[in-house]
Amino acid sequence: MAKTKEANLESICNTISSYYTDAKLETIKHAYSFAQEAHKGQLRSSGEPYMIHPAAVAQTLAELKLDIPSIVTGLLHDTVEDTHATLDQIEKEFGKDISDLVDGVTKLSQITFKTSEEKQAENFRKMLLAMAKDIRVILVKLADRLNNMRTLEHLPPPKQKIIAQETLDIYAPIANRLGISWIKTELEDLSLRYLHPDVYYKLAEKVSQKKKDREKYIEDVGEGLGEKLKEYDIHAQILGRAKHFYSIFKKMERRKSDFEQIYDMIAFRIVVDNITECYKSLGVIHAGFKPVPGRFKDYIAMPKVNGYQSLHTTVIGPKGERIEIQIRTQEMNQIAEGGIAAHWKYKEGKFDTRSHENVAWVNRLLEWQKDLSDPNEFLETVKIDLFAEDVFVFTPKGEVKQLPHGATPLDFAYGVHTDVGNKCVGAKVNGKIVPLKYRLKSGDTIEVITSPSQSPSKDWLKIVRSSRAKAKIRAFIKQQERERALELGKEMVDKAFRPFGYSLSKLEKSGDLLKIAQQQSMRTEDELLISVGYGRVSTEDIVPLIIPKEALERKIEAAKAEDESFLKKLFRTAKRRSETRNAITVANLDDILIRFGKCCNPLPGDGIIGFITRGRGVTVHTATCTKAIDNDQERRVDVQWNLHDKETIRRHVKIRILSLDEPGILAMMSQSITACGVNIASANIRTTKDKKAIAMFDIEVMDTSQLQKIISTLEGKRGVISVERLRS
Repeated sequence: MAKTKEANLESICNTISSYYTDAKLETIKHAYSFAQEAHKGQLRSSGEPYMIHPAAVAQTLAELKLDIPSIVTGLLHDTVEDTHATLDQIEKEFGKDISDLVDGVTKLSQITFKTSEEKQAENFRKMLLAMAKDIRVILVKLADRLNNMRTLEHLPPPKQKIIAQETLDIYAPIANRLGISWIKTELEDLSLRYLHPDVYYKLAEKVSQKKKDREKYIEDVGEGLGEKLKEYDIHAQILGRAKHFYSIFKKMERRKSDFEQIYDMIAFRIVVDNITECYKSLGVIHAGFKPVPGRFKDYIAMPKVNGYQSLHTTVIGPKGERIEIQIRTQEMNQIAEGGIAAHWKYKEGKFDTRSHENVAWVNRLLEWQKDLSDPNEFLETVKIDLFAEDVFVFTPKGEVKQLPHGATPLDFAYGVHTDVGNKCVGAKVNGKIVPLKYRLKSGDTIEVITSPSQSPSKDWLKIVRSSRAKAKIRAFIKQQERERALELGKEMVDKAFRPFGYSLSKLEKSGDLLKIAQQQSMRTEDELLISVGYGRVSTEDIVPLIIPKEALERKIEAAKAEDESFLKKLFRTAKRRSETRNAITVANLDDILIRFGKCCNPLPGDGIIGFITRGRGVTVHTATCTKAIDNDQERRVDVQWNLHDKETIRRHVKIRILSLDEPGILAMMSQSITACGVNIASANIRTTKDKKAIAMFDIEVMDTSQLQKIISTLEGKRGVISVERLRS
């Protein structure tokens, strides 16, 4: 779509009348006058009257063929924020529907994406909530952002970069997700202009130099395509264009190439009457030009999640140039340009969007993320949905499943059903067994293998790509942790009250436990017990709420009368040096025997926690170790790695390597490990019946980063299927 023409009341009304012949333009005229009066005397950064901006926003919305309330909102979107106008006033003048839309856009305008990830994530959540409530809010915001980007030159350079990066990170992907390709394209090009001006203007110069040659080439190829199609009685509209700057820039970046090395910079669009002619046109083109292998995509049979449909192919055109060709119907073309707006149908002058896939996407996303308390996790998973290219895979019955690029069998399993995902142990892809981290490709047929004893682990979060899978795994782990915390809390509360003649069951029957919970602003006993298990509430704080002060004082006096406390006795018996002592610092304690938990085998770089162990000093576990969670939290002490001695610390760790059974495979593994500066303490390898080999290495490493380097190195070797760290 061409850049929005000069916006004024007449042009806005004319554009509306072109697609909505029965439109009542009085509301538009009233809104224009209202905004003009409200913004009277205000100027833009360019020095122009402020009214130029809301008029341009309204013009863009009219070009998207939106409804009257949306366009009125475009005219009024800054009045509440920047003038003396109020929402009550707007509701009185224009009705509740429009005042709600203006309110929604006003709240979005007040959202600022700071450098803080957490702030950005939380604000983005607000934006999604606004989208879910009424999708028109974000469409107005996109039109607002487009005009601001078109006039960004009038702001200081530091602010230009902030706004451009925000546009590239958030608004362009949203435009793409809603299928509005022309807005997405223009936002990307404008962002590139301010983020990488040297690249942008160099590209502009290069493209300009070849403009005449390119236009002649497009004209000649377009005529040739038209003639070939006419031979087969196909009447088509053929449009040729150069790819936009950001697309060329990303291609140069991906291929690490110069401008001169990028050949496929010209794209043709062939618009025909029906689907049959789409496929017929494809056959004609492939018969006349040599297709490039691996560059054909059928988005008609398998549309993108934003509703986009088209056939894509790349062929070798005249003079050996690669040209991309898109083939679609008129209706598909309208949807490709207008996205969600093209789907909307008039019903008594209003749009009905309730059933549209793009609205459903927002609702699903919010549903999957409702259990995520960490804003950064939310932003991470939502960006996956915004930026992901799709892969199309099949169930054994031939049903199509759409997944994000990089998806694994686990994503597929969760796409089938939550229980299938939770119990997934592997999969067959095209009849062959593959590991859980196998990356699916379009056209793969997947059969999920499940086991009743299987359950999700935190490691799965590193494997899956889809928001649904991540949300379901986190929900399962969270529930497991709550259950463990509940059991631990019960044990700790029971232990704390027993010296005073109370048991947990007695506290529950008497109602005392509920009273304690309510005093801690909690509704149930379980909430209290879980909080104790997590360490948010201390038993020292709740015991005095039930036990009389006199009984507590007697207990304290009795403890003072003892020759030594339990901890002093423990530390005296444990006061000896261990071989690992220098690796760990224990808060407020010196000369303490240090042991590492065999259940999790911590390495420098792992998050760690310590527990006082009777007669054994302090045992160090990884922070995520399930055994550590089950330990008595009252024995917990703060520990940390002594990074000053990092170079001298060498910890044994075992790795398991699954590979093909090939000659020289053990030698290759050994060489790869030693090349990373790591000593091998022992190695063992065995073969399986299915021509696989399992190698076990005991190696000495400095920290987790060195271990990860080894794992990455091995995973990149031919014949290696998987590498994993063994905890015990």
